[in-house]
Amino acid sequence: MTVSNKITFQFISEPTDVNFGGKVHGGIVMKWIDQTAYTCARSWAENYCVTVYVGGIRFYKPISIGEVIKINAYVIYTGNTSIHIAVDVYSRDFKEQQFEKKTHCVIVFVSVDEAGNPIPVKKWNPQTETEKQLAEYAKKLVDLREQINNEMKPFFDGIIDE
Repeated sequence: MTVSNKITFQFISEPTDVNFGGKVHGGIVMKWIDQTAYTCARSWAENYCVTVYVGGIRFYKPISIGEVIKINAYVIYTGNTSIHIAVDVYSRDFKEQQFEKKTHCVIVFVSVDEAGNPIPVKKWNPQTETEKQLAEYAKKLVDLREQINNEMKPFFDGIIDE
């Protein structure tokens, strides 16, 4: 079996996805992202994975109820136990042929054993120039997360409830 580093989901947004503004609720979009990215990570790892980070989620434009949704999730970097997945959410009206990008983010999963302990994942090796650029993007995000963690550490240590 050949394991792909990419997966695509397609479906129609439903009336139950609506927010008070009449568009698809951002939390629903985030659920779609997590489900698609999890499927991609689990397929790559061939093992159970847990979400450890969702970052840089960017909502470009709202999604209307009844549009065709397409979500692409693809591996852009692997660490020892982590799988970094980029996710792009697109939508289109049935009258249109072209999808329009509506949301983007990067989500990181860790492959774990039955006891919840991290286990190694196979390495993803970028082949194309675009894949290499995406891997560099993922590495920059790793560095930025480390910087943010270091800056936020004093606020998480000894926080007092007021």
